[in-house]
Amino acid sequence: MGRPGGGLAMLLADVTVFERGWLSSNNILIRGRNGTALIDTGYVTHAPQTLALVETALAGRALDTILNTHLHSDHCGGNAALQARYRDVRTLIPPGASQHVRDWDPQALTYVPTGQNCAQFGFDALLQPGTEITLGDTPWQVHAAPGHDPHSVVLFEPASRLLVSADALWERGFGVVFPELEGLDAFDQVARTIDLIEALAPKQVIPGHGPIFTDVSGAIARARERLVGFVASPEKHIRHAAKVLLKFKLLEMQELEFVSFVAWAQATPYFALIAKRHLPGTDEARWIDALIEDLIRAGAAARDGALIRNVG
Repeated sequence: MGRPGGGLAMLLADVTVFERGWLSSNNILIRGRNGTALIDTGYVTHAPQTLALVETALAGRALDTILNTHLHSDHCGGNAALQARYRDVRTLIPPGASQHVRDWDPQALTYVPTGQNCAQFGFDALLQPGTEITLGDTPWQVHAAPGHDPHSVVLFEPASRLLVSADALWERGFGVVFPELEGLDAFDQVARTIDLIEALAPKQVIPGHGPIFTDVSGAIARARERLVGFVASPEKHIRHAAKVLLKFKLLEMQELEFVSFVAWAQATPYFALIAKRHLPGTDEARWIDALIEDLIRAGAAARDGALIRNVG
């Protein structure tokens, strides 16, 4: 479920990356003389593994700070377990959804609409864009990175030019642009965030998912090409996003009855929202069946009698 990432010793000796499977975001542990910090905490069902990885790496030290780049369930699902283990830990989140966390509104936080889970957690302070924060012994810049999520941030260490990009930039793309699914124009925000990353000129990028990479110009070019395709054909992005939600559930469950999987999708509000807003007149049940068949044809899922199981 996680392993230390390599290639960072030349930049920051106190940074350890736990590269996780796609159900959980990567976790970045920073240790210094003056404190320890963890950036993003994975999905709730992986919380025991997250806790074990962090405890092993800390080797008896306390965890002082948790930071979330954004509040999607795969990035903050381990918060509650870590807060329970490390009672004095401080938790910092981006400001945009802070009231929803304070009130604990899983509907507004998108956990209910997407059919995902997140254990309730609290926070102590805000991770304000345009500010600087010391992690370990090193100052990091906080930059707004809207697009995938309107409130997301990225973190940049200017001395080593190391970027924690969350889901704003992966080695081969970027995360689903969720505001677009809700009828908000956000592709332009994705473009501006890519421009920001290019201007920061990082040497290495720790993405929210996948391995650390150094071919930043190549990743930016691929992300822009992908964005151009989505802007030209928004229906491609819609179909891609719906399949991502289905795949996420398969990653979580690994195997379940096919009829239960279909029933889950039909009961998950985001599918109805997407169909109603972007595909008027579409038979939702047939559309969901077609999406599942796409996953099976692509080798991302397999049908085994009455069961469907995750592949890859």
